[in-house]
Amino acid sequence: MVESGREHWPIGTFLAGLKAPLRGELLRIAPEQRVSAGQTLMAQGASTDQVLVLRARGNRSPACVKVIGCLENGAEVLFGIRVSGDLVGELAAIRDTDRSATVIACTDGAVHRLPKERFLGFLDRNPEAWRLLATMLGDRLDWANQRRLDFAGYPVDQRLARVAVLLADRHGYPVEGGIDLGIELTQEELGKLVGAARESAVKAIKQMRGAGLIRTGYRRIVVADLERLRAYAMVRG
Repeated sequence: MVESGREHWPIGTFLAGLKAPLRGELLRIAPEQRVSAGQTLMAQGASTDQVLVLRARGNRSPACVKVIGCLENGAEVLFGIRVSGDLVGELAAIRDTDRSATVIACTDGAVHRLPKERFLGFLDRNPEAWRLLATMLGDRLDWANQRRLDFAGYPVDQRLARVAVLLADRHGYPVEGGIDLGIELTQEELGKLVGAARESAVKAIKQMRGAGLIRTGYRRIVVADLERLRAYAMVRG
């Protein structure tokens, strides 16, 4: 976490990478607005006029949204998750295209809705922010490419274990008996992250839970033994 006053920005997010003066400049572009779990923040196919900055509400754990793509046959793909400190909708703003995905809040939180032109103006005034954004977009491309490789080379249980290790490393925080992943997703949603059907995801999570690698609760997974989970997932420490 990167601390700014009383607020903490998860490592790897856009706001965590910005220096404090630039972070303040960005957040002053638009006022904070509260959002509720289940609220749709952006809709696939809608025109682009805003970029969202995600923020936790108060000092609670990081806010979380899911980015979903809908196919013509009604199927859904979970492209990824974003947490407080992340940007959402920036690529459509840069390319001046319609929204490529729907964004739904997984937790209560807050957003700054930055008008597209003012966000682009901020980037133009601050080359450091442009470089940071390019790095962030590259990281997201790496994530997507790794999920494709995992799909080709690992069964569902190992794919889920590999994602759990990555989430624990990036967003996790210590709790009694392990490391909480730091996000609130259902088992079905975690399965969608790795291209697994609900039944396959539930079975794989049950298998990892039975092996003592994880514990589960409502929209919650705690890694009980991170090093054993790394070995199970074939992820180097």
